[in-house]
Amino acid sequence: MTTIYYLVLQVVVVILLAPLVNGIINKIKALTQKRQGAPLLQMYFDLHKLFKKSVVVPDCSSWIFRGTPYIVFGSSLVAGLLVPITVSMLPHYIPGDFILLIYVLALGRFFTCLAALDTGSAFGGMGASREVMISSLIEPSIIIVVITLSLMSGSTSVFVIMETMAQSGTAFIGPVYILLFLSMLIIIIAETSRIPVDDPSTHLELTMVHEAMILEYTGRHLALMEYGAAIKQLMLMTLVVNIFLPLDGLFSFTGILGVAMSLLLYAFKLLILTGIIALIEVNTVKVRFFSIPNLAALSFILAFLGFLQFFVLGRG
Repeated sequence: MTTIYYLVLQVVVVILLAPLVNGIINKIKALTQKRQGAPLLQMYFDLHKLFKKSVVVPDCSSWIFRGTPYIVFGSSLVAGLLVPITVSMLPHYIPGDFILLIYVLALGRFFTCLAALDTGSAFGGMGASREVMISSLIEPSIIIVVITLSLMSGSTSVFVIMETMAQSGTAFIGPVYILLFLSMLIIIIAETSRIPVDDPSTHLELTMVHEAMILEYTGRHLALMEYGAAIKQLMLMTLVVNIFLPLDGLFSFTGILGVAMSLLLYAFKLLILTGIIALIEVNTVKVRFFSIPNLAALSFILAFLGFLQFFVLGRG
């Protein structure tokens, strides 16, 4: 029964918190540029407005276009359930591992690309081809990171990996963790279509990637696509903060107080990573599309160095 309560809490936190991450990133970027910027809750307002609008469906589209928003939102939510927001209050690990997580995310990307091609739009086809290229370039880095973390913890389970890192004490400041963290940071930027890989706020045809694939969506369909992307971003960030900032072991609270402390600690770690991503966007510019392989190669090199370092120094 406790596991059921935890899963309900996980769903509530993921759904409520996901749009806020974008609001914090945009607010930090605005403040660093000496602007007031949009409110922190701007994405909530946008989603509320979109859910009330009617849906326009292209005549040439099929069931793929209409069903993709629900598949993207559902797959992102399932992926979010596979990544615990905290391991200190979960009595049993959630079934599913890193491999399942990758395939669930790939399902949403696959249908997004199909929907972009389904409308016959030139922008949709361009965005889908770019998305597939970027994902194929970044996939080797993900595989190396997963293999290294699995060797460290002796399991591919996300919960076991997080629990192992939480019990590692101060080992997370070792070179292996730092290299894998830097690699995962690039992976997050690429997977969530953020600067310098993509610009989520642009609609220029020469630079669009993710936005080009959802140009034909309106109303609640667009809201579900945006919500799914926000949940995916939150899930990836949760994965990073709970693996590479395993501070749960510093507290031994139980009961309601333990739950509250775990959520506060999770929010604090998430705020740190959100600030890092925002500062990266402020201090960099979108790179040329044909320069993205260089960024993917850097992520792979960092991950592979971490993999080699594990055999040289162990977890330290």
